Amino acid sequence: MEEKKQIQIDLTPEEYQSEAAVRRAVAQALGIAENQLRQPWRIVRRSIDCRRRKVVYHCTVSLSPAPSREARGVGGTIPRGRGEARVVIVGAGPAGLFAALRALQLGMKPIIIERGKPVEKRKADIVGMVRTKTVNPDSNWCFGEGGAGTYSDGKLYTRSTKRGDVGEVLQLFVDHGADPDIMVDVHAHIGTDRLPAIIAHMRQTVVEHGGEYHFNTRVVDLKVKEGRVCGVVVDGGGVVEGDAVVLATGHSARDIYELFARRGWLLEAKPFALGVRVEHPQELINEIQYHGKGYSRLLPPATYSLVTQVLAATQSPCHPATQHGVFSFCMCPGGVIVPAATAGGQQVVNGMSNAARNSAFANSGIAVTVSPEDVGAEGPLGLLEFQRRVEARAFEAAGGCIDAPSQRLVDFLERRPSSRLNKSNYMGHCVSAPLHEVLPPFVVDCLIKAFRDFDRKMHGFVTADASLLAVESRTSSPVRIPRNKETLQHPQLQGLYPCGEGAGYAGGIVSSALDGIRCVEAFSLQR
Repeated sequence: MEEKKQIQIDLTPEEYQSEAAVRRAVAQALGIAENQLRQPWRIVRRSIDCRRRKVVYHCTVSLSPAPSREARGVGGTIPRGRGEARVVIVGAGPAGLFAALRALQLGMKPIIIERGKPVEKRKADIVGMVRTKTVNPDSNWCFGEGGAGTYSDGKLYTRSTKRGDVGEVLQLFVDHGADPDIMVDVHAHIGTDRLPAIIAHMRQTVVEHGGEYHFNTRVVDLKVKEGRVCGVVVDGGGVVEGDAVVLATGHSARDIYELFARRGWLLEAKPFALGVRVEHPQELINEIQYHGKGYSRLLPPATYSLVTQVLAATQSPCHPATQHGVFSFCMCPGGVIVPAATAGGQQVVNGMSNAARNSAFANSGIAVTVSPEDVGAEGPLGLLEFQRRVEARAFEAAGGCIDAPSQRLVDFLERRPSSRLNKSNYMGHCVSAPLHEVLPPFVVDCLIKAFRDFDRKMHGFVTADASLLAVESRTSSPVRIPRNKETLQHPQLQGLYPCGEGAGYAGGIVSSALDGIRCVEAFSLQR
């Protein structure tokens, strides 16, 4: 009989905290007495299940020796780039950063071009943005080293093996300072307070092993020769040449989409999602999810994941009513809401939380799917223009600044202004605004129906203590830069590898990192 390699056990929160209780559960699952358990064992995956009255940890236990829980160090895993090929990587977010690390492993020299600042200096601009209510268009919550994920939580939720080796990505984070527990948690989370140092360590690895960084450098054009991209043109007129270009600019680099449109290079409109941030007291979410005030204090701040389908009229006369998905996005327990605009005249919100998730509030994006047919958008930039108009309306509703237009959830459902606002953990000021008039009518209709459905699924979700802040519009890109399925190159531009969220092929830190790795590997195979 083949020896079991992995087993599944369920543990109460109290049992999970006791090594003796875990050991008993392992022995019971194996059908042996506890004193007969001599095999080494370790928990390799864990998740919290609060769907039933009894909250449990679902754990996968591996019956094998535990590997070292310490970082491996990167000297033995990443060789010095031999310079056999130069890969220009536009953007230092997760897609670009992991593309650079993979390029080094394959003996190439990565050259990272980043419009923003190093992560240490970027923080000062973010603080200044809140204080002055103005936006630096090249250094903000979305732009700068580490990309949007650095200052918006560091959730590492992707576990699909179809995109690549998730374990390799997580291990590289651990090698550079992340808590090894991210290798175990199904919903791993690093924390905004810890990510900047990890990103800086990754930069040090890239530079020490032969890569280059060019900060405060914006790409304004591609250098194309006989249909092949051989470098990028940067502001000031300089050219950075390479054997391939990985375009990993993120979902908010609108100037890159506009460059493609001007040059006549292929672009596609892509459905995206738009909505609001909803904010509750964290204690309320704990009580709902953990079934009352008697829940175990050993449990972490509770999360939720909600989705529904609703029928609503649209702005297009050709499509008077359509089904829309409405879903929670980037749920931040114990979190903070932040201003995420990337230029003047916009108001955008996003969520983040520190590693401890210890604020008194929970927040989540609640977003409605939007397609070109919903808004009568034409051309590849039609949805981008729709997105831009909604952000401008939110900016106006806030009084022409990055204050957050806000409304109590119960008032939004009744389509009435809020005479008073709840306390909020928004990193800035909130102003009362009728979001039912600010947002597009079909989005409002979808949100109202969805919130009522969510309250049936999580009784107490609709409460006078819940607030809405607008606008959550950067869940993904409304534009896709197409690429060949086999070679991953742009159909018109050999040597150009559109990559990550900005190109429309990823949605989060891990999937973006994996896409960056794939693009560099594709170039390596085609050399």
